[in-house]
Amino acid sequence: MSKHILVLAFLTAVALAPTPAWVQDLTALKSVNADLPAGDQQLPGGSEADAINNNCLACHSADMVLNQPALPKATWETEVHKMINIYKAPIDDADVGSIVAYLAKTKGLDADGR
Repeated sequence: MSKHILVLAFLTAVALAPTPAWVQDLTALKSVNADLPAGDQQLPGGSEADAINNNCLACHSADMVLNQPALPKATWETEVHKMINIYKAPIDDADVGSIVAYLAKTKGLDADGR
């Protein structure tokens, strides 16, 4: 029995003994700058696009807006209010109707879903 205790004590001592660890150098992180092209493209439509150009292009590119799927006017209204209420877009209440009208005209579906 004492032989088993000695073997167990030896194995415990070996298991708990400090072992050298292989140390690797840490990778140094570097800050990288990226110069992006200016996104100065405006949405087409002249004065009809003023509200959307003055509000939405602060966060979205014109290409991003123009590449959205066609949606019903009610869905565009929901999307604009989501930008205001959820994402805190600083859009004046007076501009909401013009933005929704522009989106419904350029990226909207009619009553027949076309």
